[in-house]
Amino acid sequence: MNMMKKLTAGLALALSLIGGVQASSDGIAWDKAPVKTNDLASLQNGAKLFVNYCLNCHSAAFMRYNRLKDIGLTEQQIKDNLLFTTDKVGDTMRSAIDPKQAALWFGANPPDLTLVARSRSGHGGTGADYLYTYLRTYYRDETKPTGWNNLAFPNVGMPNPLWELQGERRPVYDTVEAHGHETHVFKGWEQVKPGALTPLQYDQAVGDLVNYLQWMAEPAQNSRVRIGVWVLIFLAFFTFIAWRLNAAYWKDVK
Repeated sequence: MNMMKKLTAGLALALSLIGGVQASSDGIAWDKAPVKTNDLASLQNGAKLFVNYCLNCHSAAFMRYNRLKDIGLTEQQIKDNLLFTTDKVGDTMRSAIDPKQAALWFGANPPDLTLVARSRSGHGGTGADYLYTYLRTYYRDETKPTGWNNLAFPNVGMPNPLWELQGERRPVYDTVEAHGHETHVFKGWEQVKPGALTPLQYDQAVGDLVNYLQWMAEPAQNSRVRIGVWVLIFLAFFTFIAWRLNAAYWKDVK
């Protein structure tokens, strides 16, 4: 659970113009999430990040800890690294936060995240794309009650849960004139305070977390795809056999 060493103050103040999300007065485009739900190392790191940074407020009430054995973890590893004091390996992943206090702090009770990667899909892309963009576009905004805002979810009620890893940033915009009107176009990020990870490392960590959320929304999806491939192969073979049988039955018919 140890975090990497922080960046130096000089690097923190440097302008990091990272490509990706495009923002303007019309909104932003979602980045493509690097989802690889068969990458066990990524899923395991994502599960660790989820338990440490998300499960404090958000539950995943339709997922049990022991299901994490499907991503290569042993029961002992789950007990030693991912369970809180009173939890058992067969329990569902529930947050201990009081719903009434959460509603008072954030304006609403934090939603369950079991299916969030499926429920957040839209015209901008998949749910994983949205989550990947959302977790990478937080910035400091002292005008908001939480002190944070988000390009993908303006006026978000939740502060940045990964700020220790990402640090504090502010968006940098270019002013572009189009059709006689000035438009602010997102250019990149200025690192205000350093985080425990470099921008590249942070993007990789978020990718792992989103990968886990995508897997958690349907743990059997890899098996489903694998079985589907074999079914298609069987149907193709059966179609060939049926075609040849049909030709044999009708060859003497004039």
